[in-house]
Amino acid sequence: MSRVAIVTGGTRGIGAAISLALKNSGYKVAANYAGNDEKAKAFHDATDIPVFKWDVSDYAACGEGIAKVEGELGPIEVLVNNAGITRDAMFHKMTPQQWHEVVNTNLTGLFNMTHQVWAGMRDRGFGRVVNISSINGQKGQMGQANYSAAKAGDLGFTKALAQEGAAKNITVNAICPGYIGTEMVLAVPEKVLNERIIPQIPVGRLGEPEEIARCVVFLASDDAGFITGSTLTANGGQFFV
Repeated sequence: MSRVAIVTGGTRGIGAAISLALKNSGYKVAANYAGNDEKAKAFHDATDIPVFKWDVSDYAACGEGIAKVEGELGPIEVLVNNAGITRDAMFHKMTPQQWHEVVNTNLTGLFNMTHQVWAGMRDRGFGRVVNISSINGQKGQMGQANYSAAKAGDLGFTKALAQEGAAKNITVNAICPGYIGTEMVLAVPEKVLNERIIPQIPVGRLGEPEEIARCVVFLASDDAGFITGSTLTANGGQFFV
């Protein structure tokens, strides 16, 4: 029987690539999204992957959404915490709202989602949790104190929870992408990309969403059962840990 996987933020960018890669690897996939109905419908129409709308920063909404997914597809065995937002500003101009929106989605969202599936994974003696962090959670980034703090928190969450899940055959790992050729990154002016961003990447190019997706497929597999609490860095050599 195919395992059930849910990908938050799973209808666009890296999340869409992850959803499709898992489906192509034989998983039954549910793609969560928060707001863009048009893009979610287009993704569903193109891939036939069911989509489910809720905000991961809302604990009750996560519970209701997960119950719906499990009612339609079965118990969730693979959780990919990919949903994330940015509200960039230099710290002296950053508002409390910008701080809380990013932390509530990018860090508290991991608690809200994982907490709801954790008991089931423990009871069944199997689970895979993959948290999508960021290079900027490892090295920090000017104008992203909120984002960098949340993504660094994702790594602490990963390491702590991995220790709790290990005895129950639940692995918890993180992936830290660098600059990936998503819609958001490609919206950066070409001059900035070519003169300021790509020269920082030793391989000389942006990453592809599918390259991150392949990392997720591996960490979700039985072959990765001895890997837990780890951070997989995929940034083209831009930053070494």
